[in-house]
Amino acid sequence: MTLVEFVPPTQHPLWKLCPQMGITDVIVKVNPDLTGISDPWRYETLAGIVGRFKDAGLNVVGLEGDPFDMTPIKEYGGGGLSRAEAQRRREESLSHYRELLESMGKLGIKLLCYNFMVGKGWSRTGVREGRGGAKATYFSLEEDASRRGAEAQSHENLRVSASPRENLILTGEQVWANYEYFIKAVMPTAEKCGVRMALHPDDPCLDSLGGYARIFGSVEAYDRAYALYPSPSNAVTFCQANFKLMGVNLGETARHFGKRIAFIHVRDVEGTKEDFTELFHDQGNTDQFALMRTYRELGLDVPVRGDHVPEMAYDRVLTPEGTPGYFTLGRLFANGYLKALLQGTGNVLAAKNTKEM
Repeated sequence: MTLVEFVPPTQHPLWKLCPQMGITDVIVKVNPDLTGISDPWRYETLAGIVGRFKDAGLNVVGLEGDPFDMTPIKEYGGGGLSRAEAQRRREESLSHYRELLESMGKLGIKLLCYNFMVGKGWSRTGVREGRGGAKATYFSLEEDASRRGAEAQSHENLRVSASPRENLILTGEQVWANYEYFIKAVMPTAEKCGVRMALHPDDPCLDSLGGYARIFGSVEAYDRAYALYPSPSNAVTFCQANFKLMGVNLGETARHFGKRIAFIHVRDVEGTKEDFTELFHDQGNTDQFALMRTYRELGLDVPVRGDHVPEMAYDRVLTPEGTPGYFTLGRLFANGYLKALLQGTGNVLAAKNTKEM
């Protein structure tokens, strides 16, 4: 396996810190909200982003997250648009997505970590005090519902359900229908371009959130998604903490997916999917060493990265505008821990380092 880092698409301290940590392969999110560039699907645009990383000594091996506004695809049928206009917007977005896959193929970018979270993506309530006073991100469904209920009362036209199961804007089967339409529309292009689309679980993995159903919160849902289009390009992002919150055995689940796993996110949490706190990578009760051995036994040769980390002292000196869960100093700690895990379990990285010595 190869240790990679998830880095911002614009200049950031990690651009210099990654090579110093011995990490040269990176994963990037190219959404216009982050880059300021409106057409990331175009070859020239994506090549320009990749080129800037190359100049910094970094190799873009994958994209992660929504590359642009995916609302017309994910939320089809949930807005006030006419059916004809909604369909037009969906087809336009799907065309951009296919063009992105083609551009990735031309640039040798073989991994796209995507999700199908509708309404709102990765969601956290705030931060709690963690080890040594570090600020750990957490999610509380009770607090989230209370906040959404207050927002709904103060905004007459806000279409948000405080109740997780009532008055859904989109039901589970509607979201499944949208996902099926999406995956069948883009997967042939992914196959043709040699790109593995690795599906990330819903985070948090609840049945619904903010008035929208969420469908990828179980292993069975992943199997249903694969059955819609069986292909090596129809792959899995094995985000450990999300699967842990589903209540499954991580080792058994990794074996269940096997070579369908194309990307691994390493993190740990304590609590339940309704109320959990994210931890440092050496905390928690997950046996990370055993999981790494399992990945090796499965013969996985895929990118692996540390995921969300607590905010540490002086983080805001280095990155004043950082995002909770993605500050910098915790990532340095996580990468040191992960390099030791990879070497200690005899994964590919250890073999590479041995040859260099």
